[in-house]
Amino acid sequence: MQVRVLPGAPTYFMFWANFLHFYQPPTQKKYWVDRVTDESYRRLIDGWLKNPNIRLTLNVNACLYELWEKYGHNDVIDGLKNLLDRGQLEFTGSAKYHPLLPKLPNQEIVRQIELNNQTCQHYLGDSYQPKGFFPPEMAYEKRIAQIAADMGFEWIIGEELSYRYEPGAVKYDRLYSVKDVSRNGQPLLMFFRERNFSFKILSGQLGTANLFANELGNRLMDGSYLLTAMDGETFGHHRPGMEKQLVELYQTSGVQAVTISQLAQHVTNIEETDTLPATWALMEKDLTKNIPFARWEDPDNVIHRYQWELTDLAVKTVQNSKFKIQNEKTLNFTLSTLNSDRGEENLTKEQSQWLEARRLLDRALHSDQYWWASARPWWSLEMVERGARELTGAVDMVPDVSEAIKKKAQELYFQIITTGFDWQRTGKVDELCQKEDEEVRMRTDAGLPKLPAEELEKMIAHLRQEMLAVAGAQEYERAGQLRDRIKELESYKK
Repeated sequence: MQVRVLPGAPTYFMFWANFLHFYQPPTQKKYWVDRVTDESYRRLIDGWLKNPNIRLTLNVNACLYELWEKYGHNDVIDGLKNLLDRGQLEFTGSAKYHPLLPKLPNQEIVRQIELNNQTCQHYLGDSYQPKGFFPPEMAYEKRIAQIAADMGFEWIIGEELSYRYEPGAVKYDRLYSVKDVSRNGQPLLMFFRERNFSFKILSGQLGTANLFANELGNRLMDGSYLLTAMDGETFGHHRPGMEKQLVELYQTSGVQAVTISQLAQHVTNIEETDTLPATWALMEKDLTKNIPFARWEDPDNVIHRYQWELTDLAVKTVQNSKFKIQNEKTLNFTLSTLNSDRGEENLTKEQSQWLEARRLLDRALHSDQYWWASARPWWSLEMVERGARELTGAVDMVPDVSEAIKKKAQELYFQIITTGFDWQRTGKVDELCQKEDEEVRMRTDAGLPKLPAEELEKMIAHLRQEMLAVAGAQEYERAGQLRDRIKELESYKK
């Protein structure tokens, strides 16, 4: 691998490009937005601001900015703007309401990306100029790469299984470009997250700089780079205390943190490759069944079948309305009037009604409703019902929708909900969740009992220190979460 050291920086042995993803569904309740923001987002941002050597790439789906503003978390937005201006962060593009892009027609994909760009620029200003693209859930197929290239993105990030359905096949001594996909004659780069290493970080198995360095081993000197990608909520919300551990990893000797775009500037060997459909939640067992999007579209899951039939019906009903606003500036018009009546005085009653249906459909396409219907191991009939209700509402709101289509949407809504209740009554949800949860926990906890006792004790000491601090500040719920995490780690001590 040929690399160039960043100007003015000391000589390091390895580049580390870390990617985090912040997202809450547009239907998320205030309680959860507040809680995840307090436990994770705000703590991470504060840690980055206090450590100017940290560099990373971040995706924030645009609907989360609107939730932050709605629920009084403008300080979080200001913190991100500060980090962007300081050059510590780069942002990616994405799809505003976090839909599963491979399941949508091109027109809807482009619309979601444009809405995301416009909303992010509204909150971050002109400094928001993303070079890279993150498809929600890393749900990738080659069609998504071409759309990203056509919209001006220089690179896209994906799961390493999109390179080959064989864990560990990606070589991190080079960059990759997507075969037959170009942007203005230039190849579209694709960055593959290192699956196993990312998993070890997010599961807490690499909670200190020593553990991080030991895991890297000879890679610190062999000319390879490290590219990890994870959900931001893991740090501090799902695993209390890990937000501080993540900051410590950036202090690892011999590792220089860079953004993904900086990595692209300093690694010069590029290999063209074809790519495969995958997501970052893809399990190896699903590969044998050829169902890369199993958590959202499992052919054995009848609720998923009803959900996607309803989704397709809603998309076609909104798109095919004769009252659809045809002007190509509709996208800007829709965004600028999203929360007001400004600019709608020239619309007919039917056009205004269609516009409301269009807005509702945009929000209703979020991926969570399908994820929570998987029971692998996550299940929430409330989230499933809410998504189905929004899709049905979008159909009902189209001014020229036929009674037959309305009836079909209502029937699908009824089938989704009644099937969900039946799964709960008969114990099917418990059966599916338990089976999948055992596999997830087995992978999550596999490395913890093998950690050196002194490193486990260091992780515990950090958590205990934070527990006492938050208890002193009367943050008793947080203190309880940290206490439970300490007990979990202590159980692994030999």
